[in-house]
Amino acid sequence: MTYSALKEWDTQSRLLTAGSLSLLVRKGGIMETHEGFEVEHRSFLLYPTFLHQNPAELQPQYQSLLRDDPQPGVIGFPALAEVVAVHRVESLDRALRLEPLQALTGAAIGRRFHYRNRPWVHALLLRVRPLVEPLVLPESAGMLGCVSWVPLGDVTVRAGDPVVPEDVLEARRLELEQLLA
Repeated sequence: MTYSALKEWDTQSRLLTAGSLSLLVRKGGIMETHEGFEVEHRSFLLYPTFLHQNPAELQPQYQSLLRDDPQPGVIGFPALAEVVAVHRVESLDRALRLEPLQALTGAAIGRRFHYRNRPWVHALLLRVRPLVEPLVLPESAGMLGCVSWVPLGDVTVRAGDPVVPEDVLEARRLELEQLLA
């Protein structure tokens, strides 16, 4: 099957794969189109990246999870993610309300919100299913750069059960919607 992967900080990818969190706040990389990040895929592999991880932008309880790349030049895709809900948040106040549901600090959310003078972010609630066997690929030239989406082509993956039970994920979805109301 043909898959794409979403580049996300290694720390956040591990938190999602462990089920500690289910929400990402995204804006896009410097090489994105002029419109910025869009939710191009509803199902994708998590691509843990070490590029631009910034301890100052992670909430203190997650900073100890920062690590150096254990295998430079090789990408281990740990999980399949499915978009349960996506919200384009165009109010800074509402965006900042998301801080308790994800790993970034309020200041980092604010910086992403205002990035490129385009005031908005996307909030993605994800159902994450760890791969039964992690997909490991050499990092190719096509994977490099500050982009969000990386086409992987035809790869074989087998995902296990979701790390967050459906009732808990539904509670997280309702909390997200209440915070954005």
